[in-house]
Amino acid sequence: MGSLKSLVFISILHLLEGVLGNSLIQLNNNGYESIVIAIDHNVPEDKALIQQIKDMVTRASPYLFEASGKRFYFKNVAILIPENWKTEPDYERPKLETFKNADVLVSATSPPGDDQPYTEHVGACGEKGVKIHLTPAFLAGKKLKEYGPQERAFVHEWAHFRWGVFDEYNNEEKFYLSKGRPEAVRCSAAITGQNKVRWCQGGSCVDKGTCRKDKVTGLYGKDCVFLPDKQQSEKASIMYDQTIDSVVEFCTEKNHNKEAPNAQNQRCNLRSTWEVIQESEDFQQATPMTTQPPTPTFSLLQIGQRVLSLVLDKSGSMANDDRLNRLNQASKLFLLQTVEQGSWVGMVTFDSAAYIQSELKQINSAADRDLLTKGLPKISSGGTSICSGLQAAFTMIKKKYPTDGSEIVLLTDGEDGTISTCFDLVKKSGAIIHTVALGPSAAKELEQLSKMTGGLQTYASDQAQNNGLVDAFAALSSGNGAVSQRSIQLESRGAKLQKDQWMNGSVIVDSTVGKDTLFLVTWTTQAPQILLWDPSGTKQSGFVIDTATKMAYFQVPGTAKVGFWKYSLQASSQTLTLTVTSRAASATLPPITVTPVLNQNTGIFPSPVKVYTAIRQGTSPILRASVTALIESVNGKTVTLELLDNGAGADATKNDGVYSRFFTAFDTNGRYSIKIWALGGVTADRQRVLPQRNGAMYIDGWIENGEIKFNPPRPETNNVQDKQLCFSRTSSGGSFMASNIPAGPIPDLFPPCQITDLKASILGYNLVNLTWTAPGDDYDHGRASKYIIRISTSIADLRDKFNTSVQVNTTNLIPKEANSEEIFGFELEDKSFGNGTDIFIAIQAVDKSNLKSEISNIARVSLFMPTEEPPISEDTTPPCPDISVNSTIPGIHVLKIMWKWLGEMQVTLGLH
Repeated sequence: MGSLKSLVFISILHLLEGVLGNSLIQLNNNGYESIVIAIDHNVPEDKALIQQIKDMVTRASPYLFEASGKRFYFKNVAILIPENWKTEPDYERPKLETFKNADVLVSATSPPGDDQPYTEHVGACGEKGVKIHLTPAFLAGKKLKEYGPQERAFVHEWAHFRWGVFDEYNNEEKFYLSKGRPEAVRCSAAITGQNKVRWCQGGSCVDKGTCRKDKVTGLYGKDCVFLPDKQQSEKASIMYDQTIDSVVEFCTEKNHNKEAPNAQNQRCNLRSTWEVIQESEDFQQATPMTTQPPTPTFSLLQIGQRVLSLVLDKSGSMANDDRLNRLNQASKLFLLQTVEQGSWVGMVTFDSAAYIQSELKQINSAADRDLLTKGLPKISSGGTSICSGLQAAFTMIKKKYPTDGSEIVLLTDGEDGTISTCFDLVKKSGAIIHTVALGPSAAKELEQLSKMTGGLQTYASDQAQNNGLVDAFAALSSGNGAVSQRSIQLESRGAKLQKDQWMNGSVIVDSTVGKDTLFLVTWTTQAPQILLWDPSGTKQSGFVIDTATKMAYFQVPGTAKVGFWKYSLQASSQTLTLTVTSRAASATLPPITVTPVLNQNTGIFPSPVKVYTAIRQGTSPILRASVTALIESVNGKTVTLELLDNGAGADATKNDGVYSRFFTAFDTNGRYSIKIWALGGVTADRQRVLPQRNGAMYIDGWIENGEIKFNPPRPETNNVQDKQLCFSRTSSGGSFMASNIPAGPIPDLFPPCQITDLKASILGYNLVNLTWTAPGDDYDHGRASKYIIRISTSIADLRDKFNTSVQVNTTNLIPKEANSEEIFGFELEDKSFGNGTDIFIAIQAVDKSNLKSEISNIARVSLFMPTEEPPISEDTTPPCPDISVNSTIPGIHVLKIMWKWLGEMQVTLGLH
């Protein structure tokens, strides 16, 4: 196993069904082209929905144009229509457009009634989002009161998706203290309105009068809401409330509200949304237009049957390291299980020339699948001509279908200096190329084929026990098929066994899967003893033994029983692997999916790597799962990396079902493959548990002509209980290419990661308590050496002049291991801080090489002295418990603590 303390870069694995790096969008002469909006298979057929999408984009284009200073507009959009909708004459066949690379997904809601437009975004400020989510009810105009006009909300989401900006409202913290006065979180602060107590019962709300301050905190209570005036002159900001008629701009540096505790300030270092947009790649290549943009155009594309060809290398080098046989094992799994029923599949092999082994054949039965496996190559010889293989595949496909939207699975282990000669052919074909690089010498240009066509790129080493080749083929489910039809990998294990050793374990079949469940065993010399028991303890028989390919497989009849399937494999002095795949048990119950997706497939040292994967059941996130990434280099070295959903380090948002980590353990230049293991977890109501999503604000109400108008309360499902889940999943995350790794010892160039979850509270009047998640020595690994904490009464000065701001004494603050919770307290000794003073706090972590992290997010407290003492009767407990002189508070180094009214404390930590 590799050390977690070395190096690296590139971003990989990403979220859900979208490949962040594979969006087809291009900015051409100020116009966004090739936007893909997909209607999910779960949406009932309704042709009106297509027109509603067109209307939204058409109206959004001039709004975006004006909001961006006449720089951007929507030029053309492809609408992907599900295969199960009725075919119409004006529907065309997609080319590279798929559900996986769609930029916008229109799907049913979960939980019901939650129609908030939102954008999946797991990266840092300024990084593109993954996908925009809309619902049919939103597009139909049924949520105008709650989210405003569809086109305005869409531009709000486009800013999340394309430019990586964040919301300027805060559902969890709607008010903050500024100079001792409560202010509504908004941008700009010039937006006018009233603070009202809202009381809701059932589906309606009424006004209960003016908000009152809490005597202890100085803030308004949770039942207080800010209602903006419907008529006003303020133009910003779209990322706060785009529904206000006058709001047509983003907040700029001049009118940005830096003090507001919202995601934009926390994630973007107090920068305004317009400042972030100005730094984007789009902005750099666009200048304001002098004419009005044209109206967007639309193409209607309907998903059809999957058309695919395997293009397999059988050159002489495939005889090395049992590669040809491993190719046959992985290809058989793909043909027998992974590829969906109804698909058209053909096969081409190549060495110095190409050979059509099987013309396109539709898979309608097990016999069809078996027949296709007969064409797999038996002998390896000759050179490597990748272009010949691709040309033959295109020729074969054209006999029945256009190559537009078809797929090629290209596997090779050899170098081919002529591969670039067919790049133009590939581009013109309209086909999607998935590449599988086998071994250390596969052509370096191979991945360019995947990049230019939006295909998946994978890598498998010659370490057979890692099962990389089988994993690569198991990941090649359709990018357009319904999730209920996709093959899901439950297990992928391997081991090198010595004399008479056993490989024992169990596989969990949960209630969301079980259809078409297949157990596949491979070996390298002779057939092992295979024992398998179902959850009731019944021993299973019926494995089909294929001695020529050195594999055995067992298809569970019907739907596999829910529970633990136990296996025992025995062999001597050889390598065994076990793979288990299945499909959804029901077309109506979404299966649990683990989706790592390649985000960025190249990188240059020493930029760090982020590893992401999302775990979902439908749209509901799975929390508290055990998630591990196995990252294997071209040298065969494997690093095990625990992924976390803690909202710190590489993880953008806590408890959103996205598990993340920095990867800093690199050992060589070349390809790296990714595998994800996930176990257990809970499913929970998103609204009750999860933080605010990046989405359009739900409008509580507004003031119109002096009249208060409330909307119904946002749908709540607080009666939903956490549900413990028992499941196992394995998923290939593709591959990436690393370069520029220095030879010899790797220099320490990795600082601690930025602290992004710093929170501050105040006890009494002057004791500040801080909490945050500990960074590491190298990003989020290891242990930092020390912390630097500074404070200021100016939020801008603290950001811009951190090194000269007042420093807090942290002599006794010893950093904990990365990802631990840190708690620290200090006393504000400056007696000049008067009532209503705002104090801003930030932290920097320093490692043993004196490398410093970025400045943390800025936390704040406001010194607030209650105007009157709350009454305390003789038989009530004081507001805070009495604390003796010898007591200790975790994280606060206390020599003397004295009780004062409201828990005012004194400690020896001073400022200098």
